[in-house]
Amino acid sequence: MVFALNEIARLADAGLETRTFVLDAARDPRRAWRQAGLLREAARRFQPDLLHAQFGSLTAFISALTFHTPLLITFRGSDLNPSPSDGILRSHAQKLLSHLAALRASRIICVSQQLAGRLWWCRRKVAVVPSGVDLDLFFPIDRSAARDRLGWGRDERVVLFAAGASPAVKRLDLAEASMTHARELAGAVRFVVLRGDVPHQEMPFYLSGADCLLFTSDYEGSPDIIKESLVCNLPVVSVDVGDVPERLGGVHPSTVVAREPRALGTAVARVVSCAQRSNGRERTREISAEVVRDRIMLIYRQVVTKNGRVGCIAKV
Repeated sequence: MVFALNEIARLADAGLETRTFVLDAARDPRRAWRQAGLLREAARRFQPDLLHAQFGSLTAFISALTFHTPLLITFRGSDLNPSPSDGILRSHAQKLLSHLAALRASRIICVSQQLAGRLWWCRRKVAVVPSGVDLDLFFPIDRSAARDRLGWGRDERVVLFAAGASPAVKRLDLAEASMTHARELAGAVRFVVLRGDVPHQEMPFYLSGADCLLFTSDYEGSPDIIKESLVCNLPVVSVDVGDVPERLGGVHPSTVVAREPRALGTAVARVVSCAQRSNGRERTREISAEVVRDRIMLIYRQVVTKNGRVGCIAKV
């Protein structure tokens, strides 16, 4: 939840008084019941004007039941999208809890238009606001310097893939098949799989040192790795998922292709062979952390207008 913690810090820097409650009870109903009591007690002490749940599913559901403060929910992807890695029953339960919580919400943020489409029945209270990118942390670094730091050869062709903790959902199998075809066309290519263990502050070196990001997920909201790649001018080859087509609009060399190994591999081979950085950074000012923070603050003000003031915001 680095993105949520960073968002909270920026809101606090802008003058909002906040308290953060980490709700960690996704797999244990008894713990969820105890956590609900702790959240209720924290809200009683803090007396917030607004409760902002930073995810749907159980987090939003518990927030909706806890107390009657105006509720804002940010849906981020697997809370509304299918989530095969969680199993059929749990995936359906998460979606049900998300939709029930949405009934109680005063306003809703979805990080992509595609995700908002899953809440068509309450579209009037949905705003589409992607997660912001810290342009001071993510910026283009000299390619040779980045590669020296990572131990990559300066003349290598390097493709990144973000598998995270759910390689099946991210479709590592499809990415590997695509790389087989890419190597048939372009020769040797180093394939670097990121599994979520790279410190956030180190990611700009990976994104600046690589030649291409390959993205093959089945389901997404507004993937941060895509936006972070763009602001580091790393070309992207992706399938049509989440808000990726919108983010790659006007970005060259980058492309959205069919969810098929040969199409993906051909696109990767083309990108790594041209060895060119993209113009992504100049296309991403609207998703800078500061711009997104200001949009969220505007929604906060709209939600609490009936209460007459903006002061205390509780984040879950």
